[in-house]
Amino acid sequence: MSTVSLPRTGTAAAPGADIAPEESATPSVIDWKAIWKPLSLIVGGFLVCFWLPLESARFTGAVIESLALVKWYAQEHVLLCLVPAFFIAGAIACFVSQAAVMKYLGAKANKVLAYGVASVSGSILAVCSCTVLPLFAGIWKRGAGLGPAIAFLYSGPAINILAIVLTARILGLPLGIGRAVGAIVFSIVIGLLMHFFFRKEEEAKALAAMHLPAAGEDRPLWQTAAHFAVMVLVLIFATWGQPSEPVGFFNAVFGVKWYLTGFFALVLGGMLTAWFRVHLYKVALAAAVVLALALAFPHEPLVSFSAGLVAFTLLLTSTRGETETWFLSTWDFAKQITPLLLGGVLVAGLLLGRPGGEGLIPSGWVNGLVGGNSLGANLFASVAGALMYFATLTEVPVLQGLLNAGMGQGPALALLLAGPALSLPNMLVIRSVMGTKKTVVFVCLVVVMSTITGMIFGSIFPS
Repeated sequence: MSTVSLPRTGTAAAPGADIAPEESATPSVIDWKAIWKPLSLIVGGFLVCFWLPLESARFTGAVIESLALVKWYAQEHVLLCLVPAFFIAGAIACFVSQAAVMKYLGAKANKVLAYGVASVSGSILAVCSCTVLPLFAGIWKRGAGLGPAIAFLYSGPAINILAIVLTARILGLPLGIGRAVGAIVFSIVIGLLMHFFFRKEEEAKALAAMHLPAAGEDRPLWQTAAHFAVMVLVLIFATWGQPSEPVGFFNAVFGVKWYLTGFFALVLGGMLTAWFRVHLYKVALAAAVVLALALAFPHEPLVSFSAGLVAFTLLLTSTRGETETWFLSTWDFAKQITPLLLGGVLVAGLLLGRPGGEGLIPSGWVNGLVGGNSLGANLFASVAGALMYFATLTEVPVLQGLLNAGMGQGPALALLLAGPALSLPNMLVIRSVMGTKKTVVFVCLVVVMSTITGMIFGSIFPS
């Protein structure tokens, strides 16, 4: 009779024998933090979904406003403003040496030169609070001092020549002058205060910069300057808004903005061939496709502009060498900034709605809280302006409606000084670039200075 042998699956421990630590069924230390954190997020998400007030007309309206705002932002700003800004920021990170940035914008650079360059550079761009972020991140990561970098960050959206002129024409000369003077002073003062508050870190950065090698450039400085100037001109003309008056210089430029954008894009293509070793036939083919689309869709310039962005990306990625590095730097900024911006726009739309729309916070509350020239009215205007997202020039018609509804002159200026330079999406990205502490200090400085300036202006020019 045969027997069947079964495989042994284990050996019984003898009585009293010790169990090896690796055989113990219960771990000796439990990382409860790693358990409770995701569990809290899951439970919180479940409770939000469970108690969604879908029966509330205000809530559902706010959701629609939020989605409408992010759709408008995607259509009007991502392709025209943000993507070109990403390419410029990538070029800064790729082609501008850290030593050169430290020389002109570093912590030990000449203060007059550093703040002058930062404020002038920002004002020339005339971009919104979100478009300036990739450019700010670019110079910050290349070693710019905190003060000049903050001056650039504030001046870009705040010292907007066209917006200041429009403010003076529509809202009155005093508000226009107050906005211009306040924005210039703010960019420098806030930069100096940020440098003072974080001077120990700035001293350490300056000490580290002493060991950097001398600035060396692969190509002449004039080529690098021309390269950046052409990209900035493409950004400026692509985003040139329609003035309120149908006559004048700004309106004339608006009429030919796409011709100017196309011309400078063509110049940029020539630079790729001459200086970046991109084959001429590739640039010619890309230009032909964009031109064909521009002729096929003459009233839809976004079609040809989008094709130009795709073609530009293909030109960079299909050529070996520094163009690939340029694209990778651009991609690093895009993947860091874009999700935060779109998420912030969604939240801002949910809370405050679009200009003329209603979010969770009723616009009637805003109108009722910004009358007169009290501390509360100016503070509320500053905080509301800091949270709202204003595209370039949109703050002017919004303020016109608020002034007609009884808003005081002081709170109006406070909102003009805080609103274009800050927004909820803007804050989220700034925090990811330079940390929570510096972001909180920067936001508080803008809000406090806007409030004080508004009160002073309101006492001089009462409603």
